[in-house]
Amino acid sequence: MLLEIDNITLLYGRIQALHGVSLNVGQGEVVALIGANGAGKTTIMRAISGIRPVASGKITFNGEDITKVRADLRVIRGISQSPEGRGVFPGMTVQENLDMGAYTRRDTKEIAADLERVYGLFPRLKERRKQAGGTMSGGEQQMLAVGRALMSRPKLLLLDEPSMGLAPLLIQQIFEIITEISKQGTTILVVEQNAQQALSRADRAYVMETGRIVKEGNGPALLDDPAVREAYLGAA
Repeated sequence: MLLEIDNITLLYGRIQALHGVSLNVGQGEVVALIGANGAGKTTIMRAISGIRPVASGKITFNGEDITKVRADLRVIRGISQSPEGRGVFPGMTVQENLDMGAYTRRDTKEIAADLERVYGLFPRLKERRKQAGGTMSGGEQQMLAVGRALMSRPKLLLLDEPSMGLAPLLIQQIFEIITEISKQGTTILVVEQNAQQALSRADRAYVMETGRIVKEGNGPALLDDPAVREAYLGAA
C-alpha cells in the first residue's frame, strides 16, 4: 500500500475529531472518502498532510512511518494537497501560483515539462497564465489549485472537495480531469460531498460519520448500497 492509516485519533482541544480511523490507498488507485459536513473528512486530509498532529495511531507512506514528520517534508516525500476552499494566492498570477507548487524542486527541465502537462490538462490556465489568481472564477481557481498540487509531482494527490461551489457542468469537467490524472499514473485520495461523481469514478471508497469509518468497499458497490443512496444521494 502507498498510504496506510492505522487507528488514528485526533483532537481539537478537548474535542475528539477522529475515533480510531483506519484506511489505506494502494498505488495507482482513486479512493474516495464521502460523508456529511462535520464527519471528519477534511480532518483526515490534514492529518495525512501533516497540518494537524494525530493524538495516537500511525500513518505510513511509501513504507515509511511519517506520523511525526513535518508537513513540508511530507511534500518532498510525495504528498501534495489541493485544499478545501482552493487556497490560491490571489495576488499572484496563474503562472506564479503554479511555480509555487514546485517550490521544493530544483529539476528545472522536469518542472517545465510538468508545467506543460498541467496546461495540457487545464487549457484555460494557459490562456489565463498572466491573470491574477484572485480574479478568476471558482471553477478556474479549482483548476489552478489542482494544477498547483500537481507541480510538486506527487506520488499521492489529496483532493479536498474539488467540486465545492461549482456548477454541474464544471463538476463533470473536474472529475473527468481527475480520471485523466489517475490514468497518467498519480494515486488520488479525494474527499467529496458529491457522492454520485466520487463513487462512480473511485476504485474504492470509505464512508465517514462523526469521526469514524462506517462503510468501505469498491465505488460502484457503494453507489448501489441502499443506505448510502438514501443518506447521500437522496434516494431510498
